Amino acid sequence: MKLAGVVLGLALAAAGTARAEVSTAVRQETGAVRGLSAPAEIVVDRWGIPHIYAASTKDAFFLQGWNAARDRLWQIDLWRKRGLGRLSASFGPAYVAQDRAARLFLYRGDMAAEWASYDPIGREAVESFAAGVNAYVAEVRAGQRPLPVEFRLTDSQPETWNPEDILRIRSHALVSNVTSEVARARTICAGGLAADTLRRKLEPAHKVTVPKGLDPCEVPEDVLADYVRATEPVSFAAFAKAKAEAEAPKPLAQVIDERAAEGSNNWTISAARSATGRPILANDPHRPVGAPSLRYIAHLDAPGLSIIGAGEPALPGVSFGHNGTTAFGITINYVDQEDLYAYQTRAGAYRYKGGHEPMRVIRETIEVKGEAPREVELKFTRHGPVVWEDAAKGRAFAVRTIWNEPGLAGYFGSSRMWRAKSWEDFQLARNRWGAPPLNLVYADTHGDIGWSVAARTPVRKGWDGLMPVPGDGRYEWTGFVEDGGLPVVKNPKEGFFATANAMNIPAEPAYPREKRQLGFEWADPSRSQRIHEVLNALPKSTLADSMALQVDSVSPQARRGVALLKDVTSPDPALARALGYLQAWDGNETTDSVAAALYETWALKHLGRQVAVRATTPAAAKLIGDGAPDPIFAWLEAQPPAARAPLMLAALADTIAELKGRLGADMATWTWGRLHHAKFVPAVATLADPQLAAQMTVGPLQVPGSASTPRAATWRPNDFAQSSGASVRIVLDVGAWDNSMAINTPGQSADPMSPHYRDLFPLWAAGSYVPLRFSRAAVEGDAEVVMKLTPAK
Repeated sequence: MKLAGVVLGLALAAAGTARAEVSTAVRQETGAVRGLSAPAEIVVDRWGIPHIYAASTKDAFFLQGWNAARDRLWQIDLWRKRGLGRLSASFGPAYVAQDRAARLFLYRGDMAAEWASYDPIGREAVESFAAGVNAYVAEVRAGQRPLPVEFRLTDSQPETWNPEDILRIRSHALVSNVTSEVARARTICAGGLAADTLRRKLEPAHKVTVPKGLDPCEVPEDVLADYVRATEPVSFAAFAKAKAEAEAPKPLAQVIDERAAEGSNNWTISAARSATGRPILANDPHRPVGAPSLRYIAHLDAPGLSIIGAGEPALPGVSFGHNGTTAFGITINYVDQEDLYAYQTRAGAYRYKGGHEPMRVIRETIEVKGEAPREVELKFTRHGPVVWEDAAKGRAFAVRTIWNEPGLAGYFGSSRMWRAKSWEDFQLARNRWGAPPLNLVYADTHGDIGWSVAARTPVRKGWDGLMPVPGDGRYEWTGFVEDGGLPVVKNPKEGFFATANAMNIPAEPAYPREKRQLGFEWADPSRSQRIHEVLNALPKSTLADSMALQVDSVSPQARRGVALLKDVTSPDPALARALGYLQAWDGNETTDSVAAALYETWALKHLGRQVAVRATTPAAAKLIGDGAPDPIFAWLEAQPPAARAPLMLAALADTIAELKGRLGADMATWTWGRLHHAKFVPAVATLADPQLAAQMTVGPLQVPGSASTPRAATWRPNDFAQSSGASVRIVLDVGAWDNSMAINTPGQSADPMSPHYRDLFPLWAAGSYVPLRFSRAAVEGDAEVVMKLTPAK
């Protein structure tokens, strides 16, 4: 595979460049840390990856928390304040509405059951990690460590953590599909059942029916305003403008588009299909990209524990990586874990099974910086938090989400993978996994590989979860799928298993129809199609092949779209020229491709609007917006060529007009890279002076690919900047772990003054990697800093 060699060359060249930019001398640091039990070391390599060596697992997790605060204090402190509903205490009254919303979705159940849901080492990990964060915060408060610049910009201070905080915060985990339920109801109200088929494809094939007792037109436009507030990142626009009022949450359509772009790729390759005779496991989760990175790479080594990989910096352990025996990777599997319930209410109670149940009311105090505390009221039904209520009209809505159940702290199910040593351990871990719903892939040094769906999965008997339902008792979850009841494959005959968020529930009879209704809304299949296309063509895969595939920019979706234009012609010179570029194109979205710029703008910004206006009502067309290519293409494919050509040409004319305005008159210069770029600006940079804001900004650099390529690079419609994709990419050589490769972006540190704030960004943009060392000797060979830490007296 030619590209593989290129990428490997880039990786080695990039590694050499990184070495050349820093001194080869290892810097030695010493320090005493209060709370540490025994002497320990943190070796930070040339790429900012910490390797923690401790005398006990307790100290290892303690130092992970301490080190996370050292590199990412502002980020993890903000994560905690957002999740707990404590933003107002630091930033003022503009955040009261977001704080109240966040508190609606905190876990409020039995903590004993919560702790028991994870690996036996899980509680120690959480408690020690929180203690480590607090130890670093104490050093900052004592003036022994610098206060990160973001705290000065916001005139705030980092807070002390309680261990339970880490598990009670649920709203950062990806679950679905309540936003789509609302969009479906409103689209059906505006244009009927047929209109929704243009909005979202359902798999397995399924006919939507409106639940008995639901009027889709009674689902309010803003019914999920609190849900959106609770789950969206923190903006500093209100802070910057000194507003006392909360900003309106994002429109629902924007939220759906952004979350649909979040996914992942992963695959596991058997020893028989590997050039080395060892399994390969590759993983690149796709989430919002920015500065700092959502992910953090770390290595923990202590008696009884040795794990390396990536996770969210505010969580102990790693979410994906390896432990020296087994490797594990994650992608989202779209199991439906949410439902919206509609109620008839009176006098603070809701109708349920012929009677009325009172809502549970919790009153809490929100501390507000510069003002008196605010008292807020949180309401709950038996199904979950009330997110919308009109008492005068006797109507309310609540969300039932898996977050309310014990054991559903986002990504912490990985705790059972940290010490897994066999396929049987993997099965136990996946059976106990809660959220987000995942495709877990696996490989071990014994030679086993495999895949399984892992999720706490509601059982709905007689209804499908695709629309809001009355909360009067007719539509209840009847438990959860039992252990071992989700799809699993061990040592597939193909010699590999790959996932990319596409529908992959096995067909009957392997997985019976009554069990196949795990979910109906999946990602566009293009990434999965391309990954399978490449892996099937490789009789013996190399690590370089997997690196190349993670940054592959070929779009099967684009091939499908261009096929619709195969015989289309136009007398208009500009249209004819654009058609020429597209009809001759192979679907590879490189930065120098004019066809890629034309296709992405045409298919994702203009074509859907033309089709929706033609195929449905004006009100439904407005809700469908740009539309998703998969259902839009399906509609066009069902039309006679003569009928669809005018729509496609009208959309192409709109595309030409837009690109001419953005890039000038010469179509030959309209390359994808001129449009599509990565530029990361932290939200808090809006508060900084121009010089500091420039220091905090990373990029721009041109990037290839799009949401429909393995190199997932979703872009914002307003400026074509990459908004989500793989911040971390990992390729593991199972059993020869020091050969493994990884990349994070823009860097491991969140400190704009650190050399590791942006050092990985050009490598990531170029599709390059750095070594992910595991053995002590290899780690020390790449060391940049060795911190020798002792317990403080």
